[in-house]
Amino acid sequence: MDAVVPAGRLGRGGTDAGGVERVDLDGRFVLPGLWDKHVHLTQWALVRRRLDVSGARSAAEAAALVRDRLADGPPEPGTALVGYGFRDGLWPDTPTAALLDAVAGSVPVVLVSGDLHCAWLSTAGLRFVGVRSHPTGVLRESEWLPLAAVVDRAPDHLADTWVADAAAAAAARGVVGVVDLEITDNLTAWRRRFGAGFDALRVRAGVWTPWLDDVLAEGQRTGDVLPGTGGLLEQGPFKVVTDGSLNTRTAYCHDPYPGLTGPEAHGILSVPPDELVPLMKRAHDGGLQCAIHAIGDHANALALDAFAASGARGSVEHAQLLDDADLARFAELGVVASVQPEHAMDDRDIADRHWAGRTGRAFPYGALDDAGAVLALGSDAPVALLDPWAAVAAAVYRARDGRTPWHPEQRIGLRTALAASTDGRGLRPEAGGPADLVILDADPFAVGQGASAEADAAAAAALRKTPVAGTLLAGRWTHRAC
Repeated sequence: MDAVVPAGRLGRGGTDAGGVERVDLDGRFVLPGLWDKHVHLTQWALVRRRLDVSGARSAAEAAALVRDRLADGPPEPGTALVGYGFRDGLWPDTPTAALLDAVAGSVPVVLVSGDLHCAWLSTAGLRFVGVRSHPTGVLRESEWLPLAAVVDRAPDHLADTWVADAAAAAAARGVVGVVDLEITDNLTAWRRRFGAGFDALRVRAGVWTPWLDDVLAEGQRTGDVLPGTGGLLEQGPFKVVTDGSLNTRTAYCHDPYPGLTGPEAHGILSVPPDELVPLMKRAHDGGLQCAIHAIGDHANALALDAFAASGARGSVEHAQLLDDADLARFAELGVVASVQPEHAMDDRDIADRHWAGRTGRAFPYGALDDAGAVLALGSDAPVALLDPWAAVAAAVYRARDGRTPWHPEQRIGLRTALAASTDGRGLRPEAGGPADLVILDADPFAVGQGASAEADAAAAAALRKTPVAGTLLAGRWTHRAC
């Protein structure tokens, strides 16, 4: 049974005449299945096996984590020790290749930042990715992004196994679908996986500029179902990254970053309007929606301008810092605000320093909702955990780890957050809709909000840990604990 049917339609007992299983949920809570609208699934699968340096509070602490890992033995010959998650925006010291050389020697070390927009490498790590020399060992934006595939490379059969494991873990948190924006020939990769039997999630496979011609030549349009995939693989949007990120101080902003001077003091605009508008128009004319990465307030204004000029439909990805004047433009242009609320929790202290005086309009989910914008929640995994309950809790409470809420005026309600996580299916399974369902052991609406800061912190922690008893995809169990 791959669709929801009205109550009473099926027979009683363990199965009906058609062999449909009948399960007594014993009063559990049922929602439409959850979606993560922004993931890099292969990178997330790889990160789950890498050295976690996200807790490092300094370059010295990160280097110590590398030293401790290498004490257990070197990586396999021909590979590098790869770590992930560092955020140097608040570090008191400076990451350098020499600092890693002191603990790693000739072992290649590549540490990828939490926002994926830069990497810190040892001297051997630089050679590993093909860089003969570098003054600091920290590669940012255009220096790093073309090289990321070197450390992400893995044999297809192994990468596919890891992706299947990551997908199963997502299903265990109630996820039935993802928009995968991996920087690769996405359709080829996903056709291979579904051809080999992958069936854990619905996938919308995004396309980047290097593969745009191929997708357009095939006539693939956003939302088209790819044959031979059991109806689970769709063509996704066209993705363009127009600026950098907050942690690397490369998000493109109207105001300069404190202490920075010169042409990049305001961040980096990697795809200016004269390139972006024709790209978006071409994709739109070919039937593709556009997913435009914009983090800084100037980048967001230009992205919205490009939607208006090109006539394209789709989303702004991240929308982290917005001018007040741009809030209503999302609804006016029909542009979805595709946001990742855990980023606000990860970056609140960095924002307080580098966007000082502007954080009242940073990660402005409440203001976007008030302005009538359609919100879609995601993780940007591996930048944050692929767990929709973390995203929902961050959006609703604006707090984590027992801290007081950060700009609580930008909260959204739980109903809004959950509705932004169900791919437009609302909060109730509807007859005739796909039997993509999540079954919960606890009512998420029972956690409460607003009694006190302490109560909010406890409620946020409880919502993050929402127990998932089962997940069904097209009426088939992808996770079952009930």
